[in-house]
Amino acid sequence: MRLIFTFVLIWSMMNARDFHRSISSSPNRLNPYLATDSASGEISGWIYRGLLKFDKDGKIVPDMVKSWKFENNTTLVFHLKKDIFWHDGYAFSAKDVAFTYHWLNRKDVVTPYKSDFKYVKSVDAIDKYTVKVKYTQPYFKALSIWMDGIIPKHLWEKEKDPMKSPLNKKGIGTGPYMMKKPFGVNERITLYANEKFYEHPPRIKKQIFHYIPDPATQFMMLKSGKLDIGSLTPNQLTMQIDDEFKKRYVIYEKPSQGYTYIGFNLRKAPFNDARVRKALSLAVDRDEIIDLLFFSHGKPCYGPFMPNTDVYPTDYKAPKYNPTLAKRLLKEAGYDKNHPLKFTLTTNTGNEIRIYAAQIIQQQLARIGVKMKIRTMEWQAFLNTVVFPRNFDAVLLGWSLSLIPDAYPLWHSDSDKKGGFNFVGYHNKEVDRLIKESEKIVDRDKFASYYRKIFKLIVNDNPYIFLYIPNSITAVSRDVEGVEPSIIGIEHNFIDWKFKD
Repeated sequence: MRLIFTFVLIWSMMNARDFHRSISSSPNRLNPYLATDSASGEISGWIYRGLLKFDKDGKIVPDMVKSWKFENNTTLVFHLKKDIFWHDGYAFSAKDVAFTYHWLNRKDVVTPYKSDFKYVKSVDAIDKYTVKVKYTQPYFKALSIWMDGIIPKHLWEKEKDPMKSPLNKKGIGTGPYMMKKPFGVNERITLYANEKFYEHPPRIKKQIFHYIPDPATQFMMLKSGKLDIGSLTPNQLTMQIDDEFKKRYVIYEKPSQGYTYIGFNLRKAPFNDARVRKALSLAVDRDEIIDLLFFSHGKPCYGPFMPNTDVYPTDYKAPKYNPTLAKRLLKEAGYDKNHPLKFTLTTNTGNEIRIYAAQIIQQQLARIGVKMKIRTMEWQAFLNTVVFPRNFDAVLLGWSLSLIPDAYPLWHSDSDKKGGFNFVGYHNKEVDRLIKESEKIVDRDKFASYYRKIFKLIVNDNPYIFLYIPNSITAVSRDVEGVEPSIIGIEHNFIDWKFKD
């Protein structure tokens, strides 16, 4: 009987179906605090887990802790779950949590996520399963910062150069999926189910991430049924899928938690002139972009926080498309037919919509006499030679936003530094003051009132042209069951997904 059971188990494992998906760029580093690009963040998100997480309704709940409590408004105690193990078999403990905090504060660790922990005074392992965190002041992100991944002390404490560590190529965490070998540049990546995952082993035993930098090729792979999940553009959804596609996939659509923007290099001409920035913003017809690119599957963006949230000012009236005023402002700034404004907009390959948006904007700006060149680059080259060294006129990029907004990484002057996300060089003393003061506020309504003021100040300065908020459109194979759409996305319960028998 045991022999028959063993044979059936081995046969089922050998015939278990792999889950296929695509990534458009190669990851850089898989440490959760060094994963600052989308590909690295996506892969590391399967490997590492934090102490807390959002549930399907957007509420903060335990992840690697069984409970927590505030002893007072500046002291937080976590009680960890027992019997959690790192992928290499070592036991997870409070020492890993304390080590992660101290590692993050090393001078040779360059990451924008450091700013999240700036009000942490100390993190101590009281015993094997108890962690005490003390803050220098009440902090509105006291809980949410502990959603970031914890890293293993027994491995990272041995690394002398964290930015160049081999551990960045093979993440070892406590998450539902694990790697068996380091990834190579521009190679497919395979993740295997962690059979000791503390919630329960994922029902899908293997995920294969195919490196496909070309969006058209990604779409063809999806249409041919070679991918089990994939994003669709509105054009693809509206014009390029047929009944056969709809028989093969279920389509899920929801507003995305993010926006696309043009960021100006505010350190140099012409974008150190507020009149130029305002003129270009007025000359961009967002509604036309939405009509041409999204077929009503998106909406214009006018500021740094999401509409229909408590931090978005209800009394804010967005400036309307006004090329006449735009021309007048450019003339005041010294630009006309004889001396046209010229600049280069740089963006990354692998994002079809973004490139099309750049082309539409190029034509819109030409209507007011602006000559904008478009430059596209592979993602890692774009980050390493353009964005991080601040070597650009303007960049076309996007931000994904958390359910708990934090203006500091993007908009505070202190974030204009190596590794910081304020790479456009935005400085506003009043915005800085409001950000700092709001960080001490735990009352949600009062906090939101501060952020509504920050919103108005930022949009008045025009450091970005806020462009659009696309809908998130995802196709999932009908062979998969267990999908439960939620406010935090459709993959929040991926470990419960399985292929139909």
